[in-house]
Amino acid sequence: MASRFRPTSQRRRASLAAILLAATALGGCATMAPRYERPAAPVPQAWPSPADTAVSGADAPWREVFPDPRLQGVIQLALEQNRDLRAATANIERARAAYRVQRADLLPGIDATGQLQRGRTPAGATGLGQATDTELYSVSAGFAAYELDLFGRVRSLGDAALQSFFAAEENRRAAQVSLVAEVAAAYLTLAADQDLVGLTRDTLASRDAAFDIARKRFEAGAASELDLRQAQTLADQARSDLATAEAQVARDRNALRLLLGAELPADLAPQGGLAGVGVVAEAPAGLPSEVLVRRPDVLAAEHALRARNADIGAARAAFFPRISLTGALGTISPELNGLFEGGTRTWSFTPQVTLPIFAGGANLANLRGAEAGRDAALAQYEKAVQTAFREVADALATRATIGERTAAQARLVEAAETAQRLSQARYDNGLDSYLVLLDAQRTLYAARQSRLAADLAQATNRVELYRALGGGGGPARAR
Repeated sequence: MASRFRPTSQRRRASLAAILLAATALGGCATMAPRYERPAAPVPQAWPSPADTAVSGADAPWREVFPDPRLQGVIQLALEQNRDLRAATANIERARAAYRVQRADLLPGIDATGQLQRGRTPAGATGLGQATDTELYSVSAGFAAYELDLFGRVRSLGDAALQSFFAAEENRRAAQVSLVAEVAAAYLTLAADQDLVGLTRDTLASRDAAFDIARKRFEAGAASELDLRQAQTLADQARSDLATAEAQVARDRNALRLLLGAELPADLAPQGGLAGVGVVAEAPAGLPSEVLVRRPDVLAAEHALRARNADIGAARAAFFPRISLTGALGTISPELNGLFEGGTRTWSFTPQVTLPIFAGGANLANLRGAEAGRDAALAQYEKAVQTAFREVADALATRATIGERTAAQARLVEAAETAQRLSQARYDNGLDSYLVLLDAQRTLYAARQSRLAADLAQATNRVELYRALGGGGGPARAR
């Protein structure tokens, strides 16, 4: 009898293996998600301000944009220590794990199970007049409720998880670009404020000297008390400005400390003020259609849109039958040492078809919800493109006029220096009042402050353009 049924058992095992192979092949079928096409960018095809269209600034690595060695060291330290960037990196790993979990549903999960079952049947139920004890050992390996993905439901969920992983990766890249730009801007601001401290100290020293001269002239009867008090006013104003500038330098260091996630090393601190940092390289803008879709935040929004598009495929598949398979091979024996002897083999195979008939509108509601989620993601993607366009356009508008502004400020400083020198000579010769000299000194002080602000604006504009163009590191990979 054993030889009679062995071929049948082999045929059944072969059939079971064939079913598993077919199920795996069916898992790679197409989904019911709508065909995805990148939406048209809802922005003009040209920048409002003239821009260099040679290449996109996204192709320039940050080390080329910021050539100063000390600034490079500070940025590298921030990339290693910043907590926000660490959190963004951890989110990538979490999204990758979620994708792998979802992807695993495309293959049957095989488990091995060992079981011991003991029981007692009372005497009244055995028909033998006495209670009986039973003991049964079993070992099996198989899969449970493996879904044949005929309509792409599992694959759509996997695609959604994959796009969420890509979005997390782009969010981390966006966080890195923003971090590099913020560190560079904070570093330049610190250098400029150090320049401001130096300028204010020099001004205070000259005004203290002028106040001392005015006091001596007043004591000698050669100057009025008005001249004395005006000189004192200027000196005290410079002293107040110095305290404010020193406090601002301390705040700049605190801001850098937060961005770095560590103390600013003394050897990496700005040396020689803003001029000592070096020139931040210019980043050509390129065309809007080329630049905006390369920004990591725009790419993240697009991957989120593609994930919601895949959700529609999973929601559509819920209207169709779901086929699941459960199967196992093993041995069973009333004694532990007889588990692997002849005649103890057992197998089971349970295909199941679930056809949705009535779900109270849940499937339709899920589909409508998935479509609404796709529409919301589309609006967020378009908003991301529009925001990117505005940021680049703003940076280009500033770049178009910042050169003229800095040149005008330089000429203003030269004119104010000449005016102050002439006023000093006329006052010394008794041709002008002290009030005219004080006004010339205030004008020169303000002009030097304005020139420093213009130089900082020019440097930070290049940093902002780098950030608005999506940063460096080369173009994003195709998805």
